[in-house]
Amino acid sequence: MIADGSIEKRLRAFGELADGEIDLAEAALTLARAARPHVSEAPYRRHIESLIEEVGVYAGTPPNSLELRVESLRRVIFRRYGYGGDEGVFDDLDSANLMFVIDRRRGLPVVIGLLVIHVARRLGWNADGIDFPGRFLARLEDGPRRMIVDPFEDLAEMSPFALRVLLKTVSGNDAELTPAMFEPMENRAILARIQNNLKVRLLRARRVEDALPVIENMILLDPTNAGLHRESGLIHARLGLIDQAIEKLESYIRLSPSESGRYRVSILIRDLRAGRNET
Repeated sequence: MIADGSIEKRLRAFGELADGEIDLAEAALTLARAARPHVSEAPYRRHIESLIEEVGVYAGTPPNSLELRVESLRRVIFRRYGYGGDEGVFDDLDSANLMFVIDRRRGLPVVIGLLVIHVARRLGWNADGIDFPGRFLARLEDGPRRMIVDPFEDLAEMSPFALRVLLKTVSGNDAELTPAMFEPMENRAILARIQNNLKVRLLRARRVEDALPVIENMILLDPTNAGLHRESGLIHARLGLIDQAIEKLESYIRLSPSESGRYRVSILIRDLRAGRNET
């Protein structure tokens, strides 16, 4: 899963962009190719362009209603091309890779949701990701009107009742909806959620060496994220790569706003240096 030089260069370029300038699909394809360096992205780009064109044709000439926009996305992406989800994707690492998802038409909610959001935005529609507890959701807006839909369930509309049921299923009967649950996700956050799915599964499988390049790619996309540098440093230390661990942890100290966090990491760096000098 280690990216070649060209992929690293592209991810670094995305990391230098303002969040709103990041092309979600292009960034996700770049991350996908990091795991499949010998596979061309061209067919996948053509497929995405076909989705955009066909959804636009189905929706017709603007102005089109919010309901028609959602129905156009549903009819083309989910009915015509057969995208969807099943419980098996949550145990499959490839379900977080956009190339594999396009090949199989099956994937994690966040990957399918990314496709939906990208297509909608390319057509000039307002669309965002929602980091709802337990499920990535998408929201489309048209002026004051909003519709929240589930990319894992053929863009089924999520009513307040359905959202409440989902929340209580995930977080317990005492959980209640709050405005914070409906804040739109930044592009980097959507991409990070995809990578986090990979990272968590690899770490659970004790594939620490495979998890490290996933984190490194996340850092390229989000270079000022102090937490990622800390996580990379800890994993480097776990693998016995002390010099690299110190470098990453020093980056955390430089970037972190947390005084207590910086202090704890400085102690760790001291211990790593002491242990290195003793060997």
